[in-house]
Amino acid sequence: MATITEDVKRPAKKIKLVISDLHLGKGRLLEDGGLNSLEEFYYADKLVEFFQYYSTGAYRDYEVEVIINGDFLNFLQVDYKGHYLTAITETIALEVLKTIIAAHAQVFKAMGDFLAQPFRQITYVIGNHDQSMMFQACRDYLDQFIGKPLQYKSIIYYVDGIHIEHGHMHEAANRMDPRKFFIKQGVAEPILNLPFGSHFFIELVLKIKERYPHVDKIRPFGAMIRWALFNETAVMFKSIGLLSKYIYQILFSADPRYKWPVKKLLKIFLESAIFPDLSLAAKRILMDERVHSVVFGHTHVYEYRKWGARKEYFNTGTWTELTSLDVTSLGRITKLTYVLFEYTETDNRPHGRLKEWKGFHRIEEDVAVS
Repeated sequence: MATITEDVKRPAKKIKLVISDLHLGKGRLLEDGGLNSLEEFYYADKLVEFFQYYSTGAYRDYEVEVIINGDFLNFLQVDYKGHYLTAITETIALEVLKTIIAAHAQVFKAMGDFLAQPFRQITYVIGNHDQSMMFQACRDYLDQFIGKPLQYKSIIYYVDGIHIEHGHMHEAANRMDPRKFFIKQGVAEPILNLPFGSHFFIELVLKIKERYPHVDKIRPFGAMIRWALFNETAVMFKSIGLLSKYIYQILFSADPRYKWPVKKLLKIFLESAIFPDLSLAAKRILMDERVHSVVFGHTHVYEYRKWGARKEYFNTGTWTELTSLDVTSLGRITKLTYVLFEYTETDNRPHGRLKEWKGFHRIEEDVAVS
């Protein structure tokens, strides 16, 4: 971000933009030319346009901060030498990061071009799918590739009365231990202390996603289970078998990565939901008189709630595809949603709006097929 000098005055107008859950992975095409069914991000061109739009034209003379609110990079769905690992060292994380950057180089170039403009900043808040960005080597490499340093926040970013965090810390399955981000005892070198949800995803869900790539993108989850019981009965029973085997494994394993108390595991299963509701967590945070707005991601469901005259909750949704089995919204849903906070001269607090990015007008574009 540009420094203030006698010759460069800070702009009078200012905005902050919050995006989350883009899930950049290994790319749509594999090395052999086949389609990568685990890639979830199809909107690189539109994201490039997003950074361009908010650094030129009407916003050229604005102070602009883009806040990436977690799960920007999808480390959990990118393999390391053909394997999906839960023992993740700094070396492994760095190699996966390089794979993601190579697959979406135009996005990171656009971020660099954005930061090259005066009074531009990007803040990166860590989520549960990009926990590898806790490693300093990953942060250094990303900064080097972009050409300008990002500001990193491990859990929460608080600015001007806005509380911004990914949201996984309010869900038992994906909650990280803030006192112990890394496991250092009993291992050759530090590894990420992944939450239960990440282990469950890598070791069980990915096996199902190999055949059904969109299984974790369907809502309501209960409707999908009922449909699968009648239409994919064999698959359901196989999945139940895998789940039972996995539960047995984690209960009786001596591996330090699986040291979860039975009480916590019970809480995880009682709370478990594919699309958790974080509005109650937001309401609790808003009880703090210093906070007027809370922004979460994580749920993949865009949302706006208001309590009283001055307390607001936003969920930025996702830039990936969802499939709805609800009759009122049947079919695939894709909305490139984000939150824009605008500062005005007449009020000392920024005002937020939930928005949908449409991108620049184009006559045609490729259909995302996986």
